[in-house]
Amino acid sequence: MRITLLSRRSALLGVTAAVGLSVAAVTLPGATSAAPLRPERPTIVLEHGAFADAASWDGVVARLQRAGYPVVSAANPLRGTATDAAYLRSVVAHIDGPVVLVGHSYGGTVISQAAAGLEGKVKALVYIAAFLPDIGESSLGLTNKFPGSTLGQAIESVNYTLPGGGQGADVYIKADKFRGQFAADVPADKARLMAAGQRPIAAAALEEKSTKAAWKTIRSWSLVTTEDLNIPVSAQRYMSARAGAHTTVIDASHAVPVSHPDAVARIVERAARTVR
Repeated sequence: MRITLLSRRSALLGVTAAVGLSVAAVTLPGATSAAPLRPERPTIVLEHGAFADAASWDGVVARLQRAGYPVVSAANPLRGTATDAAYLRSVVAHIDGPVVLVGHSYGGTVISQAAAGLEGKVKALVYIAAFLPDIGESSLGLTNKFPGSTLGQAIESVNYTLPGGGQGADVYIKADKFRGQFAADVPADKARLMAAGQRPIAAAALEEKSTKAAWKTIRSWSLVTTEDLNIPVSAQRYMSARAGAHTTVIDASHAVPVSHPDAVARIVERAARTVR
């Protein structure tokens, strides 16, 4: 039976997929080596903020994966804007094809710094109840610029000693304050788990000034949360408008990726669909 080149290639691709070989490495006898195959859709990289961890994105990840998007829920070190951004850039560097960066809370500060200079790879920025700092601004400075945050009354600081004798301080939300401050619209049992597993942020990270603002050169989307007690809604509106972000407003707490994963996933998909 005569087999055309197309059917022979299809058969070979099926075999390689079955045994786990790289499709990009397959070359038919006598054929010219082709460029590596790229994903049809951009990879979504999610960056959590302070007092949360990568699991805070679980509901969003599940919805994006069902929609066919490759997703990476990155671990944010929460040590400082420059170092956290450098770490995120290393994550992005290992991804083939275009990327959409999504930041929650302080994660917005990180993606704004990390994406600068990566316009050819990072195609969209999505800010979820997040900071969009300009050059010279800090997360804490933007919080204090507008009324409405009660975070200062809900946190506690824990000092630690660094190797070599240096000193530092980590900031947590007090367990008995966590739900009301951070996750008022999350079920109580879930909020207790989140409080127990919260990731602290270095106090210095909240005061570190940004040196880059990628939203000036990359299209951005923003979700503003009106019941937010961490980042005042007026601050979120101000930053989103300044960046010219496509903005959606929702009645939700700061923990909106947990309480409203459908709404968050829809905004991320909206941004991802613009990627060509």
